[in-house]
Amino acid sequence: MKQSSDTRWRTVDIVVASVIAVAFGVIFWAWNMVWSATEGAFTFFPPAQAVIYGVWLLPGVLGGLVIRKPGAALYCEFVAAFVSVLLGSQWGMVAILQGLAQGVGAEAAFLAVRYRSFRLPVAIGSGALAGLAAALFDQWRYYSELDFDSFRLPVFLLTVVSAAVVAGAGSWGLTRALAQTGVLDRFPAGRERTAV
Repeated sequence: MKQSSDTRWRTVDIVVASVIAVAFGVIFWAWNMVWSATEGAFTFFPPAQAVIYGVWLLPGVLGGLVIRKPGAALYCEFVAAFVSVLLGSQWGMVAILQGLAQGVGAEAAFLAVRYRSFRLPVAIGSGALAGLAAALFDQWRYYSELDFDSFRLPVFLLTVVSAAVVAGAGSWGLTRALAQTGVLDRFPAGRERTAV
C-alpha cells in the first residue's frame, strides 16, 4: 500500500516531534519531583493528588495536534517517558511501559477521527483517553490492593478529568499560542492561526 503525502512523516515532523518529546522528558523528570513533594499537601484525601496528573500526558496530545500524522501522539508520549527514565525516574523502567500505554490512549482519539479534526473536542478526547490508559495502568500496577470506593475510583476519575483538562484543553491552548508566534508555520496547526 502506498503511503499518502498526508500521512508520510517529513524530516521537520520528526525533528519537531523529537524536540517536543525530549523537552517534555525533562519536564517529566522535574514533575516527578513535584509529584513526590506534593504528596503531603494531599494527606486530607490522597486520591486528590490526581488533579495534577495531566501534566504527564501533555506531550502525546500536543504532538498529535502539532504534527497531525499517524503515530505522532504515541511517539511524543513514549519518547518523553523514555527520556525521563534516562534522566532518573523514581518509577524506573515501568515508566516506559506507562508512556507507551498513555501514548496509545492519546493516539486513539486522533485515529477515531481519522486524523481529520484537531479541534478542542478532539484534543479533550485525546487527553481523556490518555488519562484513561494511565488510570488503567495505575490501577493494575500500583493500586490493585487498595480500596475501590475510597481510593481507586476517585483516583481513576480524577486522573481522566485532569488529563482531559490539563493535557487535552491545555495542549490545544498551547498549540494555538505557539501558532500565534509563527513557530508552527511549517505545519497545518500554524497555518490556522487567526489574524491579530
